[in-house]
Amino acid sequence: MESSQKAWGNSIHLSNSTTFRLSILELENLVKLVDAHRDALYTYEDAEQKVIRDDEPWKRDPHYFQNVRISAVALLKMVMHARSGGSLEVMGLMQGKLAGDTFIVTDAFRLPVEGTETRVNAGEEANEYMIQYLELCRANHREENIVGWYHSHPGYGCWLSGIDVDTQIAQQLQGPMLAVVVDPDRTISAGKVEIGAFRTFPSDYKPPAGRGGDDYQTIPLSKIEDFGAHASQYYSLEISHFKSSLDSHLLELLWNKYWVSTLSQSPLFTNREYSNKQMLDLSQKIRNAERSMQANSRGGPHRPGGKDTQLEKIVRDSSKITSEELTGLLAGEIKAKLFNGVGAAARGEIIA
Repeated sequence: MESSQKAWGNSIHLSNSTTFRLSILELENLVKLVDAHRDALYTYEDAEQKVIRDDEPWKRDPHYFQNVRISAVALLKMVMHARSGGSLEVMGLMQGKLAGDTFIVTDAFRLPVEGTETRVNAGEEANEYMIQYLELCRANHREENIVGWYHSHPGYGCWLSGIDVDTQIAQQLQGPMLAVVVDPDRTISAGKVEIGAFRTFPSDYKPPAGRGGDDYQTIPLSKIEDFGAHASQYYSLEISHFKSSLDSHLLELLWNKYWVSTLSQSPLFTNREYSNKQMLDLSQKIRNAERSMQANSRGGPHRPGGKDTQLEKIVRDSSKITSEELTGLLAGEIKAKLFNGVGAAARGEIIA
């Protein structure tokens, strides 16, 4: 009797633990519940959207759009799709609506496209798939328009390359469109979704000097040139997440199915290829900085103010890698303390 009571207590404890872990996941990604009765963000008014699109305020102000709200299910779809691509880029489209200076993304779907490690191309097959998908949505009374596209940057951060900028410029010619980038590798390492949302500027617009202030991010050496060459052609939008009552139910069902694998896996193992690449890239940056310092010591040009921004970036990159590795190690230690003795204790009670 005592043994069965303890087993029942352990099952309740595990159930509470999974619920708590799901809450932590939502907290880390700032997923907020909208009105559980009306789910107002999902209400689509075609007449209202037509008025907004006819007015076209984004053409009068290149910085008109400032915010993006992404539903939890759309976010989950994009991350799972990005993760399934491995080291190859993948691409999909987002559905939703406009609300003032905000894009509201309610859903997302993948496209059958061919991707490489540096780019993704949408061909005729993808266009046919998109048309058929939207027709099926309309037939099921889902009227949301396409509000943007997403693609993955596996392991090299959320920003727009030269090809991405050209793609987004072409998209914005068709209407108010959004570009979203997801990094699946950094998502696994950091424990929260690594995502960015962007809009490009018109070709005849020059952004004010010093505007932007985007957070610093680690860029691999092979991507630095492309990253810096086009950074002035676009700006980032503030991202927040929300969930409806149906989203909550779906997330709970998914969590109840996969919580064991989630608890048992470690980012140090599932993402070790990415971690190794990070360390190799950091070592190359250190060697380059060392050569630069040696050249300066022989009478080369010195930076004003005595600051070496190259070294500062290396320190920030190494701190980021260290933090991610320590987080993985601590998570493993905590799981070991919590669960390693459970089986042995249970067996001991049965034997007794």
